[in-house]
Amino acid sequence: QVQLAESGGGSVQAGGSLRLSCAASGYLGNTYCMGWFRQAPGKEREGVATISWVGITSYADSVKGRSTISKDSAKNTLYLQMNSLKTEDSAVYYCALDPWSSVCPVHSMSAYQYWGQGTQVAVSS
Repeated sequence: QVQLAESGGGSVQAGGSLRLSCAASGYLGNTYCMGWFRQAPGKEREGVATISWVGITSYADSVKGRSTISKDSAKNTLYLQMNSLKTEDSAVYYCALDPWSSVCPVHSMSAYQYWGQGTQVAVSS
């Protein structure tokens, strides 16, 4: 059984930066995708960034150039560095694991079997 625990959310002014972390426990799989997703109040959950087991990344257009997803396989930890934050980035951010896939499109969530509890990001103007 895999457990995911996010941390690093908080309140920041527009233009600031945050680094989210997601600690994973358990076996992730031989080929897997990990991703960051977010859900703002009244909106559907959407993909932010994904990374494959070999490090191939994919980003939503809304964060491309401002955010970097990375992972430390030795620590089983996923990161999301977010810079130049905008008010529209405010949301609950979730990390998730798809333990089977090797291709990780950012807008596809159906294969993600494991989810963290989420961490709140609030960006003020």
